[in-house]
Amino acid sequence: MKKILTLVAILSLLGMTKAVACTNFLVTKGASAYGSTMISYAADSHVLYGELYHYPASDYPEGAMRKLYDWDSGRYLGEIPEVRHTYNVVGNMNEWQLAIGETTYGGLESLWEGDGLMDYGTLIYISLQRCKTAREAIKNIAELTAAYGYISEGESFSIADTEEVWIMEMIGKGTFEKGMVWVARRIPDGYVCGHANQARITTFPLAKSNKTSVTSKDFKKFMTDTNIDCIYAEDVISFAKKNNFYVGKDEDFSFSDVYAPVDFGAARGCELRVWAMFNKVADGMDAYWDYATGRDIKRAKPYEQGKPQTVENFPSNRMPLWVKPNDKVSVLDMMNFMRDHLEGTELDMSKDLGAGPFHCPYRWRPMGFEVDGVSYVHERTTATQQTGFSFVSQSNANSIPEIGGIIWWGVDDAASTVYCPMYTCMTEIPLCYRVGNGSMMEFSETAGFWIFNQVSNFAYTKYDFIHPEIAEKQAEYEQGWVKETQKINVKASNIYAKDPAEAVKYLTEYSNNEAMKLCADWKAFYQYLFVKYMDGNVKTDRITPKGYKYYAPKVVQPKYSDEFYKAIINETGDKLKVY
Repeated sequence: MKKILTLVAILSLLGMTKAVACTNFLVTKGASAYGSTMISYAADSHVLYGELYHYPASDYPEGAMRKLYDWDSGRYLGEIPEVRHTYNVVGNMNEWQLAIGETTYGGLESLWEGDGLMDYGTLIYISLQRCKTAREAIKNIAELTAAYGYISEGESFSIADTEEVWIMEMIGKGTFEKGMVWVARRIPDGYVCGHANQARITTFPLAKSNKTSVTSKDFKKFMTDTNIDCIYAEDVISFAKKNNFYVGKDEDFSFSDVYAPVDFGAARGCELRVWAMFNKVADGMDAYWDYATGRDIKRAKPYEQGKPQTVENFPSNRMPLWVKPNDKVSVLDMMNFMRDHLEGTELDMSKDLGAGPFHCPYRWRPMGFEVDGVSYVHERTTATQQTGFSFVSQSNANSIPEIGGIIWWGVDDAASTVYCPMYTCMTEIPLCYRVGNGSMMEFSETAGFWIFNQVSNFAYTKYDFIHPEIAEKQAEYEQGWVKETQKINVKASNIYAKDPAEAVKYLTEYSNNEAMKLCADWKAFYQYLFVKYMDGNVKTDRITPKGYKYYAPKVVQPKYSDEFYKAIINETGDKLKVY
């Protein structure tokens, strides 16, 4: 999401040129433990409210028009013809198990201010309502922007159906022309990919020399030939050359390095999150540590903003677009990838003084700061406190398409949320996740967003003690649901064979019941935590023993860590010394 605008606070301080808002990981069938494609997405805006969007399947009369509103601002943009039938959409996944996520990377500022009706959010949710497959979505996105223009900054899209996973990267043409330039690549089966607010497609196979690549002129072949694994806008290179963004051979052209060059901020604040996931699944990622931390981006010639790029300006040590995991990736693995705080690395924020006495791995914004005229930065980890919602989509090839898709959905900080299975055929959203139940400026006692925020924000105050209790409950729920949904899928399929509508009803009720039970339990969990950890104490023995009128609980008052005590004394000297 782009509700955190580019170049604010830390970005201007560090010279970063990208939004630092979202994270996506992509897993193909062959890399999945269940033979299902998966994408994960965290919508990390400080002002985005966590609610589960729902667009019911609908029929429209001929000539009906669709009103368009900018996804971020709500500004009315205009209208386009509606299609006769739209599909049911739950969050970022539809009834056919098509799922779409995104991260904003900004890119060249001269390409931001285009005219038109299509922003990134509109493209996602129109495509989910109109398309059954990833290829249909790519075609739809390209055709909509060609017809109606594109007005967002640079975007990376994750697009998955039951068979394929694609990464599509795009950027507008600014005031130069209408529309956008783009490249889409299919992730090879058996591999995983990721993007996190930095364009990642570099060079790509050109149609003139590769039989598995086509341009946008040949959408017919793209839609029918399953061997095609790359498609790109016909003018993606010529537009760059014409407007002096790139000078060189077509085969050397790099989408990312021309339209969104990597700098320190893009590596440290964005690519590092992809590195963290790759490092968990594949060997050899230490070779990219200096690149991902922004400490050494190797270029034959330095990048100069505003100057045309050549191959000599492209980094030579960039991470691969995808990697082959050592082991199959499970849904639970994907959830854990979204909870990463750079644990096990030198940049783990729970290990320095800023973590406080109870080792909290979070830092409040702004991320950047100066000391004695020198710029520094706190880390932007995958798990972050400002997440509105996140999900893991699971598109199951071995299921009935209309009822088999699950979007594992959670609100607030991914490290503290619980991913609840929401079947994407469901026709009603549970009250705790429903649009309109509370807002960012309106507290609601029944809204999951506020219920989970109460727990996570309280945990930040005594993280060493409270977060392990959260993690224990997460595991109980999520591991239980992963096993249970296997049985639910079988039962739903049996019902579907007799009555498809009854199967949809069954899965709707299941999803609603599980979400409501979770949020009720989490509300009680907060009350338990607040009582136990109030005022910095840790209370035990909550039950009054037999024979007692009342019983005062035992109270433990944990000390600060030795490192924190030393830091206090280094700061205060003998002021606190006992004589």
